[in-house]
Amino acid sequence: MGVKLKMLKVGFVGWRGMVGSVLLQRMMQEGDFSSINPVFFSTSNVGGNSPEIGVQLPKLSDAYSVEQLAKLDVIVTAQGSEYTQKMLPELRNKGFSGYWLDASSGLRMDDDAVIALDPINKTVIDAALNNGIKNYCVGNCTVSLMLMALGGLFEQNLVEWVNNMTYQAASGAGANSMRELLSQSGQIYLNVKDLLNDSSSNILAIDDNVSQTLRGSQIKTQYLGAPLAGSVIPWIDCAVENGQTREEWKGAAETNKILGLSANTIKVDGLCVRVGSMRCHSQAITLKLTDKKLSIDDITQILLNHNQWVKIIPNNKPDTLKYLSPAAVSGTLDIVVGRLRKLTFGEDYLTLFTVGDQLLWGAAEPLRRMLNIVVKHG
Repeated sequence: MGVKLKMLKVGFVGWRGMVGSVLLQRMMQEGDFSSINPVFFSTSNVGGNSPEIGVQLPKLSDAYSVEQLAKLDVIVTAQGSEYTQKMLPELRNKGFSGYWLDASSGLRMDDDAVIALDPINKTVIDAALNNGIKNYCVGNCTVSLMLMALGGLFEQNLVEWVNNMTYQAASGAGANSMRELLSQSGQIYLNVKDLLNDSSSNILAIDDNVSQTLRGSQIKTQYLGAPLAGSVIPWIDCAVENGQTREEWKGAAETNKILGLSANTIKVDGLCVRVGSMRCHSQAITLKLTDKKLSIDDITQILLNHNQWVKIIPNNKPDTLKYLSPAAVSGTLDIVVGRLRKLTFGEDYLTLFTVGDQLLWGAAEPLRRMLNIVVKHG
C-alpha cells in the first residue's frame, strides 16, 4: 500500500463576503475540500459555527490570532487589503512560512508576490513556486477578464497595444453597491409607477420625473457616490497621474506583471466606467496587431485554441443579443467574445466586445485554482 500524504491545513478568512461566498461555492462544486484540511476564521464571530461544506468542521477561529494562523500551511483570504497589510507582516515576522493566497489588491505590485491567473501565466507561477515565493494574489478583475479573452494573442506576441473601454458592474464595487443600485431602481419605478400605468401619459412627463428623481434627495448614493440606475459613472477608484484613475492605471501595470514582462512592455490604457449591471464586466477593446496579415478566421482560432472558456459569438445581431451580454454570462465561467472585426483604420487594428463574470474569473476562480496548484505542489 502507498503512503497517504498529509493534507495541507488551509485557513479561510473573509469567506462570508461576495468573493468568499463564490469561492466556497466553486470549491464545493469541484470537490476541492476533499484534498485539504480546512479551518475557517472570523473577525467578528469567533466560536460561531463554520459554514456547511459537507465535512465536519471545528468552530470559527480568531482571524486576528497570529498563533492560530501561524499553524496553517496555507491562508486564503478575501477579507480585504487592510487585513492583509495588518496580518501578513505580523505572521512573517513570527516565522510563518506558509502560502498566503489573497483576493485583495494589497500585494499585487509587491516584488515578492505573484498575480495568479494560471490559464495565462502558469509558467510564471511554476517558476515562482520553484523559487520559494509564498505570496500569491488575484489580479484586477477587468485585466484578468481581458487576458482570458485575448490570451491566445498575448501568448503569440501578436499585441502591440490595447485600448480597453470597460463597462463594470455594480458588484465590482461591493455588495452594498449592488443593494444601492436596486434601491435606486426601485425608487425611480415608484415615482413613475402611476404614469406608467396610465396609457395616456406623456413619455416626456415620465422622463422628466425620472430625471428629477435622479437629481433629488430620495436617491441613495452612500456607496456608489452618484446615481447609477438609469445612468453611468465614468470614474472608478482614486485619481493617479496623467488624468487616469487607479483602475485605469492597473491595465498596463498588472497586464505586464501577469505576463512576466517589464513595466509597460505592452501599452494598455482606456476608460473605466461603472454601469447599471448587477454582475459581469464588459469591455470594448481596440488593439493593434503586430501582424496585419491575420484574418478574422485566424484570430478566431487563436482565441479559441488558447483556453476552453472562450466562446466566440458570431458578429450578427441575433447572436449578439442572445449571447453577448452580462445577462447571458452571469454565473458562468464563459468568456464571450463578439463584434470581432478589423477597423477601417487598417488591417492591423482589431476591435471586439467581451463579457465575463468578474466574481468568477475576475476573483474567486483564480484563487481557487491557485490553491489547487499549491496543494499539488506540496
